[in-house]
Amino acid sequence: MQHEAEVREASRSGDYGRVIELVRRDRRMTQTQLGHALGLSQPAVSRLEKRGTKTYQTDALAAAAAHLDIPPDLVGLSSGRPKPQARDDDDMHRRALLGGAVAAAAAPALAALPTPADASAGQAAALRLSTTAYRRLDGSTPSQGLEEAVQAHLRLIQNTARTAGDENRKRLAAVGSEAAGLAGWLAWDMGNNGSARARYGAAVTAARSAGDPLLTAYQVGSLAQFEAHAGNGVEALNLAGRARRGLRDRGPAVADAWLSSIEALGHAAAGDQRSADKALVRSRTAAEALPGQEAPPPWPWVFSFTVEKVAAHRVTCGAWLGLPDWVLGDDVEALATGHAKQRALLLLDIAAGHLAAGRVEGAFAVATRALETGLHYRSGRIVERARAVRRSLALSSLPRVVRDFDERLHGVYL
Repeated sequence: MQHEAEVREASRSGDYGRVIELVRRDRRMTQTQLGHALGLSQPAVSRLEKRGTKTYQTDALAAAAAHLDIPPDLVGLSSGRPKPQARDDDDMHRRALLGGAVAAAAAPALAALPTPADASAGQAAALRLSTTAYRRLDGSTPSQGLEEAVQAHLRLIQNTARTAGDENRKRLAAVGSEAAGLAGWLAWDMGNNGSARARYGAAVTAARSAGDPLLTAYQVGSLAQFEAHAGNGVEALNLAGRARRGLRDRGPAVADAWLSSIEALGHAAAGDQRSADKALVRSRTAAEALPGQEAPPPWPWVFSFTVEKVAAHRVTCGAWLGLPDWVLGDDVEALATGHAKQRALLLLDIAAGHLAAGRVEGAFAVATRALETGLHYRSGRIVERARAVRRSLALSSLPRVVRDFDERLHGVYL
């Protein structure tokens, strides 16, 4: 971190707004971008950063720290660090937040408590913080364990929006869109494609109600990605085109790179190798022109888009098209930079590439590793993809590794 010494000095002095400002600048994020992520206006972010050693609203500190990946103790939220300047009437709310993401995920209703000042914006920020906590837990928790809590969280957002004023209703619609998108992802991971499609559709509707073209484009693009993976290439391309039209050529460069990669998936799902290749080239070119990886994305709902992610999408396209040259490489497994479930899906694409090249034993050695992850996390999506890999092999005499794979897969119901 460029300003690490200054950050620690500001933290020691209790100037937590300065900590947020320094880290935000290190992340190359504007006050407007941070405010959009937290449901705050740019002037509100400016006031937060210039507050010095005065009283802070703990929900705003926690939300900013979570979005910027600041350790809680650096903004006075660790239970091991006293925070004498906090208001007495904020003690209960602070204790609920000190537990970090797990506490927020376990009791989402606590995140909706209003703050004494600017309650409407703080309410949206606190609800978004819970969504962020759930999203982080997805990497280490079976979706079945999160789905009920996320649905309750989504209902809380919807109920809160019903009694909100017009301006806050738009903020809450954006927060609800993000939560609905997460619910769609969880349903997809559980292999419930019907529910996933409905929840992604709800995310699109809520984004439109929020009046946010960028959020709408992201949710439409997410639905397009889902349809491509479901084998509906034409629908995926139609949705990706709709996302582009919604931005009206005013979207950030990262949106072009990301949507081009989704269009590549759509073409691959439709069996069009040439168009998929062209879209991947466009995506890589756009990704190479983006700022360095240390720069945050201009939207708060996705991680930075990189050339490595384009390469991972190329592996997926190659697996669908039966092109081992697109899939296999010495360092291809290094492309799986996400959590374990995402890595397992890439491994199954690699297994499909090995099969296309006639390497049966290598394919199922890799597929078995992915299947173990799918069973550990009870991921219906991973298990179904493993079954698809198995169905693509038709041999009368099966190697031992395939028989072991069949035995592990037999009787699995998720």
